[in-house]
Amino acid sequence: MNFELNESQQKLVSMVRDFCVREVKPHAMEWDRDESFPREVVAHLGELGLLGMTVPEELGGSALDTVSVAAVIEEIARWDGSLALTVASHNGLGTSHLLRFGSDQLKQKFIPDIAAGKKLAAWALTEPGSGSDAAGMRSTAVRKDKGWVLNGSKMFITQGTVGDVFVVLCLTDPALRQKGVTAFLLEKGMPGLSQRPLHGKLGMRSSDTAELVLEDVFVEDWRRIGAVGGAFIDTLKILDKGRITIGALSVGLGRGALEESVAYSKDRKAFGKPIGDFQALRWMMADMATELDAARLLVHRAAVLCDLGKPYGLEAAMGKLFASEACCRAAANGVQIHGGYGFTREFLVERIYRDVKLCTIGEGTSEIQRLVIARELLKA
Repeated sequence: MNFELNESQQKLVSMVRDFCVREVKPHAMEWDRDESFPREVVAHLGELGLLGMTVPEELGGSALDTVSVAAVIEEIARWDGSLALTVASHNGLGTSHLLRFGSDQLKQKFIPDIAAGKKLAAWALTEPGSGSDAAGMRSTAVRKDKGWVLNGSKMFITQGTVGDVFVVLCLTDPALRQKGVTAFLLEKGMPGLSQRPLHGKLGMRSSDTAELVLEDVFVEDWRRIGAVGGAFIDTLKILDKGRITIGALSVGLGRGALEESVAYSKDRKAFGKPIGDFQALRWMMADMATELDAARLLVHRAAVLCDLGKPYGLEAAMGKLFASEACCRAAANGVQIHGGYGFTREFLVERIYRDVKLCTIGEGTSEIQRLVIARELLKA
């Protein structure tokens, strides 16, 4: 058992940290305030190979292992949760679904530009009336000529307006429910595809979120991803791995709350001494550090199992559940340690407090994670 990142992973994280301190930290507050998507910085991440982390080298990617991906996402989230969400969803959802289940033709045509960051990938599963109940989707794809006609809408889609390619899941046989779901690759600008930005979010405000509306969108059959009716099973596999990255994102946000709180507790004085000298706040920070270390170990365990080719769905659910909820507690403690200042936008803990809540909702709510964990326990 090795609990440390290896030398190449440490160098990778160091490179990401230097980039974030230089290019992200000075601007993240402004991006959050204005709900502005940082296109230039995202493009730079593509140049660094961070938008093709899971892509094989022959398709232009970095071919990183899952532990390395988790470490990168954690480091970006330490400085900006919204940017980490962009990187995590691009790599772990849209790109991953196309890479794992797409035809050679689709992969050769789209993956190199996606890996280079020339095109951003999005993944469209959630609908206005179906979130956790993904099998309750209503968007349809009906055969026509040599393709399909898509109708419906998708909600809360990350990269929904800034994305260039979209993996969209629709019912090709509504009577079969989840066994009748099929995935298709759409591109921005296709006739009938509308992208409607969503504003006013609590957190993750500079991560682009949108509603996609499908009105008689014709999609040739070569754009189909995987077997007809097989996309729901594919989706479960995508979500298992995606939960590792959301867990890592949670750890990064929690780490930010802890590190900012430790620094603040050394500078802020009350009753004639630094507030870090008071036992009540020391215990808060001790709990934060302990839970975040435990969360990282759970996330990395799932990542290692994934890299070994072993089953990891249970472990990914545990890691995502514990990390997201531990991060919420860390963020709340961070605001408490900062006192009144923690309630203002001038301090990072305020943004972390808003951003972190999404981690208990996205890619499977905490309640869904508990259902997954209990189901696996009962199977055993």
